[in-house]
Amino acid sequence: MEHQKNFDKENAPKEKEFVEKLVTLNRTCKTVKGGRRMSFAALTVVGDKKGRVGYGIGKANDVSEAIKKSIDRAKRNLVIVPIKNGTLPHDIIGTYKSSEVLLKPACSGTGIIAGGTVRAIMEAAGATDIQSKSLGSNSSVNVVRATFDAIAKLMDAKKIAANRGKTLDELWG
Repeated sequence: MEHQKNFDKENAPKEKEFVEKLVTLNRTCKTVKGGRRMSFAALTVVGDKKGRVGYGIGKANDVSEAIKKSIDRAKRNLVIVPIKNGTLPHDIIGTYKSSEVLLKPACSGTGIIAGGTVRAIMEAAGATDIQSKSLGSNSSVNVVRATFDAIAKLMDAKKIAANRGKTLDELWG
């Protein structure tokens, strides 16, 4: 009986380090001699809810394989989002081709006011209060890339203070 309890604890499912969200799944067809050949492309977002987030695109002839590939790519492309008190430090606009994403900080209790793709990224990053607006093209892949462009442009207060040779208190006044 005691052995059974230890066995269950060892084989219990471990809590995942990352939150994985499927943003879109595209199906494409190619007509060949024998009929139609299906192929799938998956776009996923991965984050640890502590400020690290990444995205990946995977293509395969099987849905589960495409999702698995995209999650692996997302884990390799993680970036750090400077989140303070559940929101962003300042307004920012990210662009990719004809897609633009406006990200704005919000006061606590607001929640994530965003479309599906931006919401998935911000939830995976661990943000709790953000306002956003997607401008231009609404292609999910381009919106994700525009959002990551905005995240890359975000400035962290600690880095700015260090560059200026000041402390955080001097910077904020």
